[in-house]
Amino acid sequence: MTRRYSALSLFVEGLRGQSGWTPAWRTPTPKPEYDVVIVGGGGHGLAAAYYLARNHGIRNVAVVEKGWLGGGNTGRNTTTIRSNYFYPESVALYDFALRLYEGLSRELNYNIMFSQRGLLTVAHSEAEMEIAARLVNAMQINGVDAELLGPAEAMRREPLLNTSDRARYPVYGGVWQGRGGVARHDAVAWAYARAADRLGVDIMQDCEVRGFLVENGRCVGVETAAGTIRAGAVGLAVAGHSSVMAEKAGFALPIQSYALQAMVTEPVKPCMATVLLYPGTGTYVFQSDKGEMVIGGGIDRVPSYAQRGNPPAQRQVLSGLLEGFPALGQLSLMRQWAGNVDVTPDSSAIIGPSPLPGLFLNCGWGTGGFKSIPAGGWLLAHLLATGGHHEISRPFDLSRFETGRLIDEAAGSGIAH
Repeated sequence: MTRRYSALSLFVEGLRGQSGWTPAWRTPTPKPEYDVVIVGGGGHGLAAAYYLARNHGIRNVAVVEKGWLGGGNTGRNTTTIRSNYFYPESVALYDFALRLYEGLSRELNYNIMFSQRGLLTVAHSEAEMEIAARLVNAMQINGVDAELLGPAEAMRREPLLNTSDRARYPVYGGVWQGRGGVARHDAVAWAYARAADRLGVDIMQDCEVRGFLVENGRCVGVETAAGTIRAGAVGLAVAGHSSVMAEKAGFALPIQSYALQAMVTEPVKPCMATVLLYPGTGTYVFQSDKGEMVIGGGIDRVPSYAQRGNPPAQRQVLSGLLEGFPALGQLSLMRQWAGNVDVTPDSSAIIGPSPLPGLFLNCGWGTGGFKSIPAGGWLLAHLLATGGHHEISRPFDLSRFETGRLIDEAAGSGIAH
């Protein structure tokens, strides 16, 4: 039976440090050996642990996190979920993630606050409308919902768009994906953590991985702040720090890390019903359930592992916001943050075996990491359990940079990551 708390009892429990509540997941002491160790306690790592236990029956699993769960990119993004990509390989990956998101609250018995409010990508010229039509055709051929909107329909869906005669980027129409939306970032991490823990997975926070245990040319474990942990297989899901961890394992990845800026305004009454992407300025915005305007933009092109703001990048994002949505200019900013994203040469993820046998990769998501969490976890779990690719992950193998079979979504769908 679910226990109910009054407002007073919640307040008192908070003062007591939640000592009367049962933790959502355990805080175990690491065992000396596991079937699988996953480095990274963000969304992808936690999802991989859950799917290892659920899909493959492998429950002797450890998730090792340097900080706290979801404290990296999972908790430092703008939570947009979509599958409006151009190439069939990308659509298969991201729409698989979207389909999993659509049933995730029910499956994990945890409300991730997934709101399918739809996503509108605005076109600013006749040439951009041609590109938009090309993208819509590709999406529909690949079995994904997409609709090409004219200017009147775009304005009907989002009346705050700048339609002034003096607008630098006039509204010609755009691409609409009705199944797109947003979810709560920390809820996704917590839901997977609780579900994995209930299936027997050990989750260790504040346990930094300092190196990899290699025997006979194979990765057989990790060296952590809590000591050596041996494993039959090791998964790496550390987002922006993938290149750092790869160096510790003795190889290099074709990845560059950047900071991605985001910010929120003071809350206001409901005024925006969709997720808006304004490609002319690279700005995107939606209104949270609390009434805040959540704002993001393109990556700051100064390589960095930082998770803090950069005033010039913030200024660029905000000037783009005001060009597209002048009515928001009166709002005050409440807070700002940055995520550390790992970008590959073709703007697509790397999923597959690493150059070090026994170590498997989930990285290179750029700005697409949050929207891909369920699929990324599912596919990494498949790799760790079987040693081989799932059909969806195979095109994203590291070897594509040798063969030249790239999946360049920055060129294909105009995704700026």
